Amino acid sequence: MNVNIRYFASIREALSTGSEAVNTSAPTLGALRDELIARGGAYAEALARGKAVRVALNQTMSEETAALPEGAEVGFFPPVTGG
Repeated sequence: MNVNIRYFASIREALSTGSEAVNTSAPTLGALRDELIARGGAYAEALARGKAVRVALNQTMSEETAALPEGAEVGFFPPVTGG
């Protein structure tokens, strides 16, 4: 299935891209994250397990157990602090 991924803040900087279209067989947001980590390099570092990364599904913050539908927009965010 095809999904659109958006990367924000330090993740966007680490990957040198703000978005990409991906063809995936991942059934959940967590499985999609694991597929991206498996690419290695900057993806493995920026999205590594153990790092606090928030995920949005169609512009709604979601748990990684959420089902990933065809055509979804997925956003990956680092932790954000306010001031």
